Amino acid sequence: MEKTLLLVDGSSYLYRAFHALPDLRNAAGEPTGAIYGVLNMLRKLLADYQADYLACVFDARGRTFRDDLYDKYKANRPPMPDDLGSQVEPLLEAIRAWGWPLLQVEGVEADDVIGTLAREADRRGLRCVISTGDKDLAQLVTERVTLVNTMSNERLDPEGVKAKFGVSPERMLDYMTLVGDSVDNVPGVEKVGPKTAAKWVSQYGSIEEVMRHAGEIGGAVGENLRKALGWLPKGRQLLAVKCDVKLPFDLEDLKLAPRDEQRLSDLLSRFGFKSWLKEAPPAASEPPPSVSAPAAAQVERHYETLSTEADLSRWLEEIEGSALVAIGTETTNEEPMQARIVGLSFATRAGRAAYLPLAHRYAGAPEQVGVERALAALRPWLESEGSRKLGHNVKFDQHVLSNHGVLLRGIAHDTLLESYVIESSARHDVESLAQRHLGAKPLAIEEVTGAGAQRISFEQVDVARAAAYSAEDTDITLRLHSALEPKIAADQKLARIYGEIEMPVREVLYRMERAGVLIDARQLEAMSHELGQKMLDLEARAHKEAGQPFNLGSPKQIAEIFFEKKGIPVVRKTPSGAPSTDEEVLEKLALDHPLARMLLDHREISKLKSTYTDKLPRMVNPQTGRVHTTYGQAVAVTGRLSSNDPNLQNIPVRTNEGRRIREAFVAPPGSVIVSADYSQVELRIMAHISGDENLLRAFAAGEDIHRATAAEVFGRSLAEVSPEERRYAKVINFGLIYGMSAFGLAQQLGLERATAQAYIASYFTRYPGVAKYMEDTRKAARDRGYVETVLGRRLWLPEIRSANPARRSGAERAAINAPMQGTAADLIKLAMIAVQGALETEGRATRMVMQVHDELVLEVPEAELAWAKEAIPRLMAGVASLKVPLLAEVGIGHNWDEAH
Repeated sequence: MEKTLLLVDGSSYLYRAFHALPDLRNAAGEPTGAIYGVLNMLRKLLADYQADYLACVFDARGRTFRDDLYDKYKANRPPMPDDLGSQVEPLLEAIRAWGWPLLQVEGVEADDVIGTLAREADRRGLRCVISTGDKDLAQLVTERVTLVNTMSNERLDPEGVKAKFGVSPERMLDYMTLVGDSVDNVPGVEKVGPKTAAKWVSQYGSIEEVMRHAGEIGGAVGENLRKALGWLPKGRQLLAVKCDVKLPFDLEDLKLAPRDEQRLSDLLSRFGFKSWLKEAPPAASEPPPSVSAPAAAQVERHYETLSTEADLSRWLEEIEGSALVAIGTETTNEEPMQARIVGLSFATRAGRAAYLPLAHRYAGAPEQVGVERALAALRPWLESEGSRKLGHNVKFDQHVLSNHGVLLRGIAHDTLLESYVIESSARHDVESLAQRHLGAKPLAIEEVTGAGAQRISFEQVDVARAAAYSAEDTDITLRLHSALEPKIAADQKLARIYGEIEMPVREVLYRMERAGVLIDARQLEAMSHELGQKMLDLEARAHKEAGQPFNLGSPKQIAEIFFEKKGIPVVRKTPSGAPSTDEEVLEKLALDHPLARMLLDHREISKLKSTYTDKLPRMVNPQTGRVHTTYGQAVAVTGRLSSNDPNLQNIPVRTNEGRRIREAFVAPPGSVIVSADYSQVELRIMAHISGDENLLRAFAAGEDIHRATAAEVFGRSLAEVSPEERRYAKVINFGLIYGMSAFGLAQQLGLERATAQAYIASYFTRYPGVAKYMEDTRKAARDRGYVETVLGRRLWLPEIRSANPARRSGAERAAINAPMQGTAADLIKLAMIAVQGALETEGRATRMVMQVHDELVLEVPEAELAWAKEAIPRLMAGVASLKVPLLAEVGIGHNWDEAH
């Protein structure tokens, strides 16, 4: 077997650990957060990799050859914080005591030492794993050299580099030269970001060819490229990892040495990490030693209000020199497409935050920098992909900044999504998270703006009060990330859901929301008038049927007519003891009483009119001429997305009125609507999860699954199955995966309960794998308190051990269905990511405009229709490998109803 060399970029992890972890201190008050983070990462690597050779590499002190090449190299970096500087030597001492070879070579950087060793390993036929969070090292990746990031669980092989950056590892240096590196103060081509750089390198093949064709590239970006031609060779030299360093040691020297138990014991005792001395290391998910929520809340605060441009300039230097910065916006309102900035806040480490007031307007308000001047100064950092940022619900901040013409890039983390991935059933607002994870109770927005009728806009909030709230909010966000991210990083499944699904799809959702969808407002207005007339007609018919006028929206009056005047037995009571007239009750009554059907029809039409035909035309954005929904990413426990203001996911597809509303969602001239929908995805997931041989066989053969189920349940050949039997089988298929009982099935099909029970028994006899899956899932849910999707999303079931039989039974039904709903949610999110990636890579004008359950809705220019018909279902089917084929079907039309 190939031998392995494991190299750790200690300098990268030193700063990341310092900024990512809480302000940990030992009993003597000495800071230990960076020490804890790096040592814990080394422990995890030793557990995960059986390395034949290994080393931890740090930058040496003093100048390097790059400082001689360019006197402004890293000139914008602030000095190392004292709390970090005091941890360096004890950390290095602990690494040596643990037995790790520790490398520092004067005159070069840690990257150069790593590059030289990686190339040497490659030449010798060794496999090399480089643990780093630094993208610069992606230029070293080969078939034998892989990058791993222990904080995000990301692995980059050649295909991974291409997928992430849009270029192969061999061209990473060209890409980086064009983009530049703001952290190291190495300029690139002005206004050229990652997408443009990747496009140029892919189009021309190398930076030399890009430079040779500079005269052909038009616009401002082409002019900027021509201005930079004289600089680019030096920039490339600065960014290139030097792979021929003369090393004062040999590869054979890089082996784990015996631990210096006495020295290690002294050091770990001093740091407060004594549990690490045990032979069996603690689980990766173990919380940092000596940190409890209340203790973590006791962070010394240094909050500032940035009142002048000098203040802003000073803080801009600080955030540009920070590895990770929390950012927050304060706005005029909470409408993503309409909100304007009132102020910005930043946090660079625990307890260190600032508020930048920009547009507070009230009598006596102090002078402020102003939105335009502030954004002009901040724009390069805000739009830099290399400047890593985090926030809480960053999608909203992106919209707000976009409203001012600023494209927020470099979004590394979102604490809303971190919380959602860890505990989907809990509350995810900052205040709840702070109490749960930090033992802190921050200022609530109601304490700042007031509530209800007394609420004022944030523009009117006193600057000092606004600063106290906003700086704390962003500081808390940064500290929450320090508490949540290690929990995700320690769990490979959660890390995948967060890093490969939730964070990437967050960006796709932002773009979809920004794009909006085109509607025919006149058609909806005309329909609204028609629906109003239908409601009047239904009301008149209902009054006639009841024998008296009454309010069709009054449950009390409806109950009096049915249960008192007509003497119909009460079906069910409300919690207060009154007869219920909810939809389920009316559906039962409608079987025998036309009045109940009239009331149901009236309710449906009233809902469509008030929610859609009346409302949608008023929601057209005057700037874009389109309707913009907001997708809730951290709402449903199963991972499904929600749609709000307006809700585009609840327009009924089975009623004429619902379909007519969908007709009003139209394509612009020269384009068509394409609807791409997964076919029977939850049943396919059931086949995969249960492994039932008959289900797998039916899907593999491409059979009509409902016809196949009917053949199994009723003992027929496929050809003998009647349409009615197929309908029964369809209800059984979908009913059972939603936990439907024999009683529920009997009601759905209008059968005797005994007959329904016989159908279910026959179903489980023919599909024993499904029965076993259901029983095993109930047991696992009771044991663990959660179930998982195929991809590892954790779906918590708080009521699974409830003493209340009804609640417990409900949780058990959810346990059976949640893995299928959750997996379907994961698949459609992966599909969105794949489709968006293809659109960007290929430079397509097609764009996604809606996501509804298992369906993607796109606007496709007619010139790209042939591509869309082939590529979109292929991309959707290729996002996961199940035991049965995934199938996506495409419909096309001038409006959504035609396409669906």
